[in-house]
Formats: sequence, structure tokens, C-alpha cells
Amino acid sequence: MREAQRKQIRNVGIFAHVDAGKTTTTEHILYESGRIRTLGSVDDGTALTDWLDVERERGISVRAAVTRFDWNGVQVNLVDTPGHVDFLSEVERSLRVMDGAVLIVSAVEGVQAQTELIWQALRDLRIPTIVYVNKLDRVGADPMRTFDSIRRLLSNGAIPIQAPIGVEEDFSGSRDLLREEMGSLSKETELYRQLLVETIAERAEDLLERYIEKGALTTAELLPHLEAGILRSELFPVLFGASNRGIGISELMDGILRWLPGPTEDCEAPVAGIVFKLERDPDMGRIAYLRLYNGTLRNRDLVHNVTQDIQEKVTQIRKIDVLKSQDVGLLEAGDIAAVFGMSRARIGDIFGSSSGVPGERKLAVPLLTVQVRWRNEADYLKVVAAFQELADEDPLLDIQWQKVDRELQLKVMGTIQIEVLTSVLKSRFGLDVAFDRPSVIYKETPAKAGEGYVAYTMPKPCWAILRFHIEPGARGSGLQYSSIARLERLLESYQNEVARRVPEALQQGLRGWEVTDLKVTLVEGEHHVWHTHPLDFVVATPMGIMSGLAHTGTNLLEPILNFHLSVPEEFGGKVMNELVIMRGEINSPLLRNGRLELEGLLPVATSLDFPARLGSMTKGRGILSTTFACYRECPPEVTAERKRQGVNPLDQAKYILSVRNAL
Repeated sequence: MREAQRKQIRNVGIFAHVDAGKTTTTEHILYESGRIRTLGSVDDGTALTDWLDVERERGISVRAAVTRFDWNGVQVNLVDTPGHVDFLSEVERSLRVMDGAVLIVSAVEGVQAQTELIWQALRDLRIPTIVYVNKLDRVGADPMRTFDSIRRLLSNGAIPIQAPIGVEEDFSGSRDLLREEMGSLSKETELYRQLLVETIAERAEDLLERYIEKGALTTAELLPHLEAGILRSELFPVLFGASNRGIGISELMDGILRWLPGPTEDCEAPVAGIVFKLERDPDMGRIAYLRLYNGTLRNRDLVHNVTQDIQEKVTQIRKIDVLKSQDVGLLEAGDIAAVFGMSRARIGDIFGSSSGVPGERKLAVPLLTVQVRWRNEADYLKVVAAFQELADEDPLLDIQWQKVDRELQLKVMGTIQIEVLTSVLKSRFGLDVAFDRPSVIYKETPAKAGEGYVAYTMPKPCWAILRFHIEPGARGSGLQYSSIARLERLLESYQNEVARRVPEALQQGLRGWEVTDLKVTLVEGEHHVWHTHPLDFVVATPMGIMSGLAHTGTNLLEPILNFHLSVPEEFGGKVMNELVIMRGEINSPLLRNGRLELEGLLPVATSLDFPARLGSMTKGRGILSTTFACYRECPPEVTAERKRQGVNPLDQAKYILSVRNAL
């Protein structure tokens, strides 16, 4: 992209823990820019980016909302992401298409568990980030304590470029610490300015020498190092505000333009883009939100879907502003737009070329599974179709439809998501559904090393012989597959088919759960020049894998959460006893300002109803936040089996018959 063009766009995501004020901040940004004429409210259900019925009713964001505004001649594509952990998948998909980020931290609650999770993802992707400390006008706001927690828990590269004036009801704005002429400074402002100077000087030897020698540095000396550090994702400017009163909003908007980079893509290069969000229009059908990294797309262009290896025709390109849209007919590198006509596009699909498209960072791990119940039997197929449509928009739902048993199961992040799905089915599709009590998603892993063997040679015509070596892998390693089978005995095309089928075969182990953290090696295989059909290895691979698991046996793995819990000191003993009963592991407790701060690990299975019980135990004064930690082996007394879907490959005669009929 030409230099002049590059400076005209910013692609920015707003991220935060729930209730830190993301949507309120977005609303005030749109109002300040002139994009909207009246301010909406999250509490009243009138915020522009909370447009779904369920968002207006509950006062929370459940979908990433794409909007845009113009500020000082620059177009900013802004994505307001959900803050609740149940909708982390929306955050995950948005991260991939951002050039810069605004991370909002509440000046009252400080850095929280999900803040740290999002921060780590931003750092892994090296996305330049502004930290915006919000709610300075609230009772209990403490800007310096919050800044210290940012430095301690997020990065010591956090750098104040403003100093707040007043706090709580006296908060009136912030002072720019980069102005050359600052006049006399208050003690607090001097402290922030000192932090600014020292943080930059510590990272540049020549500056540090000058600072030690002169005792001060000018803004002109600091700026080049500050700007370079931000772009390298090593320094992070910290701003202060109170979004609900509009204080600090224009300074934040200036900061987005000044400190966050624009796209660096090339309009003349071959097309390269990714779908990060899907919606459905009742008249136009599927809407694919596309971030274009290289090239140019126009209406009626035929573009290659690399992920699915199909061609899709662009019928219309629109700039979407939440509920409004404008037909622009053109999408250039570096920009985001809603593309119509891509009827088979899925989230994560890459179009044109994968060159230049960044990798993804996994955040969301569904730990619960639920069964759907429809109140009216006549709605059965409508409910299935509705959830299939929702699964296109959120693939992590991972719909499992058992046609024979007329059962429908899906994966969810938590109970709030279940409530939202119930509401969406009613408001969007006019369907009444209920859900069974959610159950934990366990996994299996081999208990020891062993071999699996299958000779699929009957009934003719068929011939597929496979021998696998299976052994436990490191925890968290997933599946590691390799082949040492000789090509003259088993053709490469057949070996590739086996490699494709092994992950499918591991979706259900001896207890019905997905098998993970293992190494599978195809030791030897054999095809027959006349009898072998390529589909023979589709049939044989699950039988060989299950034969191996029958020899190794499997251990059960359960999901574990990191937790942070804050309770008034008087409830500490009762809460700690409860954590021990739930098989929790507690780090050293910390007593701070009359509250007991607890951190540690907690099994999902024992803590499903803990948030509700915590409220009654602490009279609503306990604060709990959790993030996924890992899967680890269950204690011997814990058992969990899941009903197998389809015929078990260990019953080879029945399995062969069922698969051959299906194929």
C-alpha cells in the first residue's frame, strides 16, 4: 500500500475484562467523532454496538461488533469485543485482524484474570497496545495502584503519558506529560513524569547516561525512543479517563492515531485475506467480514478460498457500521469490509493467498457439553438447522447431531452462553429450546505404550493392513503423528489418507472422550495392487487406532482452571475450606485492605456451581475470576464415560458393515 494510503486507516480492537467499560468507551468515541448524534447507554440497552436483543436485555456484549469512525482525516475500523469469558471465541477471532489494540482496565478493580489472558495473546501476536485506565470517577478508584498492578502483572514497559488530575468525584481530566512546557507540577504529576522518563531511559544507554548526567530529559529526546518502543510492542502508553462522563475520550482517539500503526499491506500484490466474522442477512444471505492483507477485491470478482479449495464470487462489498451499511464495491489491502456472495465461507477461511495472513492465537477452550431439548417435536429439524447456522458463526459450538437417536449436543464455555443461546433461538428463530445440565468435557490419554494392528482383507474386495505404535506424549502436546512405513509396501497416497483419518479416529477413545497427548507412529502398512480401494484405509484406520488404545489402556484427564478469588477477611476460613473440599490447590494467601486474595487451581467438575454458592457464602461480596489452565490426570476415584456415537471400531464386523453401508 502506498505511504499516503497507509496512514489513512487504523484497524483497532477494544479489549477488556467484563464491566471495565468497553462498550461505553466505544459509544463515546462514536459520539465524539460525530458518527452518532445521541449517546446510548449499556444499562438502558441503547448502546449502538450492543444491537442484539439479548445484549440490550442483559447489558453485556456477546458478539464482536464492527464499527468505524473518522478522526482528523483517518478512518478507524473499530471492533468492540465481549468482555465475558463465555464469549472469548469472539475475542480470539478479532485479535487476528487487528494492527493495534486498546486494553481497558478499571481503576477500581485493576487488572483481572481475563485482562492477563488477553494481554498475553496481544504480546504473542506483538500487537502495539494502548492501556486505557477507565472509571477514574468511581468511588474506590486508585490510579497509581492500578498503574502499579499494570506494571506488575502485565508489563514493566507500561508508560504513563498522562497524569490524572484528581480522583473519584474530583477527577476532571489528565495532564499531557509530553508537553515541552509543563510549568510547575504537583507531586503526583512529577511522579508520573519521572516514571515516563526513567522507563524510556532504562531502555536506551545513551539516554540513561544523559539522564544521570543532567537529571532530566526533554520530550524531544524521549519521543523517538518512545515511538520506536511502541511499534516494537515493547512500550505501552497508559492513558486515563472516565468514559461514562466523556472525560479522556478525545485524548484516547488522538492516541489511537498517534501511537498505533496503520496497515502495511500492498494493494498491487495478489489477494490475501481472512474471514473473521459471519452474519446472516434475511435478504442477502451470508455476510463474511473480511480483513484484506494484500491485493484488491471488487464486486463480481471470482476469488479462491484457499482453506476449502473452492471458488467464490463476490456479489457486493459493503462498509458495515453495526446496523448501517454502505455499498462501496471495492476493498483494498489493509481495510475491513462485509463481503456478500461467499455462500460457503467459514470463519478462519483464507482467500486468495495465505502469504501475509498472520497466525492465530487460541484463547477459547470450551469445557462443557450440553444436550439440546426442543419443547415442540415438530420443531426438531428447525432446531437442528438453527444451531447449524449458529455453529457457522461460532465454530467452537461443535454441533454433534445424532440422527438415529434424534439427539443434538454442543460445546459451550459456560452457563451465561447457554442463557444467551436460549434467548437467540427465541428472538432470531422463534424456537423454544431448553438445555440439560451441562457436563464437563473430559479427555483421555494412553496409559502406556502399545501397538495397534488391523488386517482389513475381508469381505472382498478390500485390502488394508496397518500397524501403529502408540505412546503417551507430554501433557498439552496434543497429537503428534509420523510415519516410518515403507513406500513400496504402502503408497504415499494411502499413507496420506491414513494421516488424515487418525485425528478423526481419536475423537472417541475407550471411554468415549477425545484422546490427546500422544504420539502415533505408522510403523508399517500394506496395500494390494488389485484389491485395495482408497476408501479401505478410511475403514481400517479407526480399527487400527482403537486396537492400539485397547492395548495401551487410557487414563482420564479433567479440565483445570486458574482462579483468583477476593473475599472479605471474615469469610476467608469458610471459603478456603470450600476450596479444599473441591480439590482446589491454593497458593499463599495475601491479606490486602481487609480482603483475602486467593489464587490457585480448581477442577471444573467440582466447581460448576461454586460462583452461585460463593455469592450466598459471602453475602455477595466475593469476587471470583477464572481462566482455563490445563488438562491433567484425574484422581483414581473419578470416573466419567460418554455414550459412544456410532459403532465401536473394536467390534470390527459390525463396524465394517456400518461404515461400508455409509460409504
